[in-house]
Amino acid sequence: MIRRQARLRREYLYRKSIEGKLKTIQEKKDKLKKSLEENVPIHPDLRKTALHLQRKAEWEDAGPELAMAMGTEMGGALGDSKDDEYRWAGVEDPKIVITTSRDPSARLKMFVKELRLIFPNAQRMNRGNYEMKKLIHACRANDVTDFIIVHEHRGVPDTLIICHLPHGPTAYFTMSGVVMRHDIPDIGTMSEEYPHLVFHNFKTKLGMRTMDILKYLFPVPKKESKRVMTFANHDDYIFFRHHTYREEKGKNVEMTEVGPRFLLKLYDIKLGTLDSIAAADTEWALRPYMNTSHKRRFLSDEDGWNQKDDQ
Repeated sequence: MIRRQARLRREYLYRKSIEGKLKTIQEKKDKLKKSLEENVPIHPDLRKTALHLQRKAEWEDAGPELAMAMGTEMGGALGDSKDDEYRWAGVEDPKIVITTSRDPSARLKMFVKELRLIFPNAQRMNRGNYEMKKLIHACRANDVTDFIIVHEHRGVPDTLIICHLPHGPTAYFTMSGVVMRHDIPDIGTMSEEYPHLVFHNFKTKLGMRTMDILKYLFPVPKKESKRVMTFANHDDYIFFRHHTYREEKGKNVEMTEVGPRFLLKLYDIKLGTLDSIAAADTEWALRPYMNTSHKRRFLSDEDGWNQKDDQ
């Protein structure tokens, strides 16, 4: 079983690397073709390989390599690595396990209870003294699709880790501005309907990647569901809000916030799971120098997805 998991993960990472190379080549071809059609100077980065790229662009057929590259651009419609990561999304409901760091405070335990109600089909597990490898192995054996860990600092939740199984990715978010349902008087009970999702201002490749990681934590809702969860990106901070709504006879809609609420900020995406995170490649990471430009927006500006790990 362990050898099979290792082999499948190697195959997945190999396909992921091939897709990245094909996508880079295709982007260069598109830039070159656009320069020739518009009769503008070729970009300096393309001048050395311009003739080679032009020959390939003129003579190649829409074969398997080009189809794979196009499939990456189309969001995985033609069988790219997303088929490995989220192949059952929309077909089978996700199965989620939520836990905490060791020796959690009473406040963190309350927050995890509320998170369990946010994600349908989620189960809360006491961390105890279990090692991470054993937890991930048990989750894989029970067909768990996502493993979520919440960390704290002096009773305040400050980190959210989402590990998609069986191969990854693993996303790390800082968490701030937490307002729990327990802090709101007379809040009432929480509906457990499958919620509708609203994602705002996730425009870049990194934004779409982040949206996929969050979106596939939820099953497909029914049309008559009156529960809405919003993930709104503003300056790379993701605002989470949870509402229910009611339609009145005059076609007015009355919305009620039912909590909890918090802010997330993505700082790392690993191409692996928590049991093998030391050997996993970094798909994206927030670096200190990125904060030098206050106008840069990684989730909503096209300059955001600008790196892979160079280590």
